[in-house]
Amino acid sequence: MTPYARRGVHGQTVEALARRILGGEIPEGTTLDLVALQSELDVSLTALRESLKVLAAKGMVDARQKRGTFVRARADWNLLDADVLRWQFEGDRTTETDRALLRNLAEVRAIIEPAAVRLAAERRTDADLAALESAVDAMRDQGTDPAHAVEADLAFHRALLAATHNELLQRMEMVIEPGLAHRDRIVHSHPHPEDPVPAHRAVLDAVRDQDPQAAEAAMRALLDQAGRDLDRIEGPDDPKGGK
Repeated sequence: MTPYARRGVHGQTVEALARRILGGEIPEGTTLDLVALQSELDVSLTALRESLKVLAAKGMVDARQKRGTFVRARADWNLLDADVLRWQFEGDRTTETDRALLRNLAEVRAIIEPAAVRLAAERRTDADLAALESAVDAMRDQGTDPAHAVEADLAFHRALLAATHNELLQRMEMVIEPGLAHRDRIVHSHPHPEDPVPAHRAVLDAVRDQDPQAAEAAMRALLDQAGRDLDRIEGPDDPKGGK
């Protein structure tokens, strides 16, 4: 999916507004001053309104007579929308909301990926194995470039979901990838992360052997390692909100 920022003035306006809302700069419940925003963003009123229609479709804003256009409560936002997830994690900041969303995504992964890998072990084709092998090779050969490490990891998990041959599970990559990419960027920007290759290789070997039980165990071990990586960098959470 092409980021909105690459889609001209309209796309840049969508992303600028989305990031302000997600970052709390424009709080929930705020009624937007469209004239002020038009001037500040240096866009036409038509472009601004079209951008707000995009955010309305994602549950982030709404318009009512006598009230105008306002930011909806976070509970109304479509947090599973691929753009909303990506906007949440982009940028240099890491807020408590970001950390909470990372924890939520870790729990979602713990539900989806062990079950997905069982199906992958039962249904994988030679092409699936080749894609997984290629991703593991790229992970091993990525050197010190964090961007390559991130892309190799995303390619592996994308190939794993594809190997389930379940089109709904395959679409879960839109939910998993933004958070996984953000987690990877954090981990690989710090020195001495755990070597990811052995854990991913164990998953690949179990899928190749068509052993669903071993594949699930290997995936759970991989997810445990992912949790340790973040704990090492950020420290464990407090007892009330632990990972």
